[in-house]
Amino acid sequence: MAAELRWKRSSYSGDSGTSCVECAADGRVVRIRDSKDRGGRELRVPVVAWSAFVAFARA
Repeated sequence: MAAELRWKRSSYSGDSGTSCVECAADGRVVRIRDSKDRGGRELRVPVVAWSAFVAFARA
């Protein structure tokens, strides 16, 4: 049985529920999804690429 993913909602998501993004990591990839459509498509990026994106965004 696969381990349950822990999804984290972005702190920048709007309180009105119109702009909600969640992400979860499984060790190999980071999964990004629209929290309003949890059964919908996910964007999956390698952990290394996600780390580089976060470092760029913080700079």
